[in-house]
Amino acid sequence: MTRAITIHAASPGVSVQDKGRPGYLAQGLSRGGAADLLALAEGAALLGQSDDLAVLELAGGAITLSASDDMRVALTGADMRATLDGAPLVWGASHALPKGAVLKISPSRGGFGYVHLGGGLDAPVQMGARGAHLAAGLGQAVQTGDTIAVGPDTGHRTGLCLPAAALDTTLRLVPSLQTALFGDAALARLEATPLTKDARGNRMGQRLVPEGEGFATETGLSILSETIVPGDVQITGDGMPYVLLSECQTTGGYPRIGTVLPADLPKLLRAGPGTVFRARFIPLDEAAALERAEAKRRAGLSRSLQPLLRDPRDIPDLLRYQLVSGVTAGNELEEC
Repeated sequence: MTRAITIHAASPGVSVQDKGRPGYLAQGLSRGGAADLLALAEGAALLGQSDDLAVLELAGGAITLSASDDMRVALTGADMRATLDGAPLVWGASHALPKGAVLKISPSRGGFGYVHLGGGLDAPVQMGARGAHLAAGLGQAVQTGDTIAVGPDTGHRTGLCLPAAALDTTLRLVPSLQTALFGDAALARLEATPLTKDARGNRMGQRLVPEGEGFATETGLSILSETIVPGDVQITGDGMPYVLLSECQTTGGYPRIGTVLPADLPKLLRAGPGTVFRARFIPLDEAAALERAEAKRRAGLSRSLQPLLRDPRDIPDLLRYQLVSGVTAGNELEEC
């Protein structure tokens, strides 16, 4: 019998995703795939499997599911509320998913969350990928009542987590082909202006709301349409910046004031609406070095894994914990 998960409830914004379909820009198809590629790597490290496997992406959505067999699950990306048969689960960690147990996930503050199954989702392959590209009509959103096959799982470990990183709200940008059209004063103002993540956002792009006036430029509105990529920051006619994401169009006529580094996109994707960001331009050579360092860090995530429940004998600074209260001690020793 095929291993599978059954979807008991799914809100809009839930889809099967993987790394997407690179190589089709000339045919008018953007990469698509998971918006947060770091989350794919984190889930793969937690389960000890390839980050090429398909997962569930929750773009601000909620889901309730159960498994046909005993399985393993990992939860990554934007922090969400997760329960297993009513008991809370730690986010950013791997857990056992017993046969028939009900896993329920709902957003705590928005953002993109991911549910990884040991063995990956065995969704149909279309144009070399399993992920849905909703804008292009490839695949469809996950619906209540769906049954999704799960591949064979060769791993067995659960109860692992990755250290939680503090949210860095600086978005580093490199200049685009149209950056100079905005002028030095507008670029300096962009770096000095708080940018608030708006509730309006999807897999195509995320709107940022600047404090004060926007960054409209009459010169930029007359440019020819040309190739665009995820991370590009387009300025619409009303001066609002939009950061393009994985399912963005392949060409566009709105001027781009800059491009967010791929390494910084997860910050934006995991933050809730209302989070305030700052933009900072950096030279291209510095950006390339940062991307190489991030790729190396991402490839070595498995070395950062920690057990959810730590043996006190393995904690070198045990005496700094409050061990008098069993509740306090237990909570602190479980933190990742």
